[in-house]
Amino acid sequence: MVTKKKIKVGLTGSIGSGKSAFGNILEEKGYPVIKVDELSKQILVSDKKIKDLLIKEFGNQAYNGNEVNKKYLADKVFSEPSNVAKINSIVHPVVIKEVADKIEELLKTNDIVFAEAALIYEADMEELFDYVVLVTADDKIRMRRKIERDGYTEEQFIKRDENQISDEEKKKRADFIF
Repeated sequence: MVTKKKIKVGLTGSIGSGKSAFGNILEEKGYPVIKVDELSKQILVSDKKIKDLLIKEFGNQAYNGNEVNKKYLADKVFSEPSNVAKINSIVHPVVIKEVADKIEELLKTNDIVFAEAALIYEADMEELFDYVVLVTADDKIRMRRKIERDGYTEEQFIKRDENQISDEEKKKRADFIF
């Protein structure tokens, strides 16, 4: 009897690259896609230990009651590279474990599972996957998408983009590029 290999695929791309649209197409085709960025946001709200650590590190303004104060936290984090490292060291280990658990659960009933995450390389998550797919787009297109769709300013886009590994480096590491 031949057993099928179960495949784990990471789907990544820089801010505004189109990775979520790519993930949505995969879902429409019936493939399970773990939305890691959404999962991270849920963990920021639901995990008391993380919430306490973020408040300790960035102040009480990091949260408005039970909600993450996104603007405050983004302004605080993306203005200083050391703050990006701090928040990542708090959040990434918990997120990576949760993603690994979700992948294993989904592989019980699926032959292939995708996980869409902006920071696969930055979070050292690539070892979770058999393959990594990179979705890329020209910088101007990516910026325009974030400004039009999400109301970013040019400065907000640049600050976030600067905290991600360059597309050129991601291209060297990815298995497939779209």
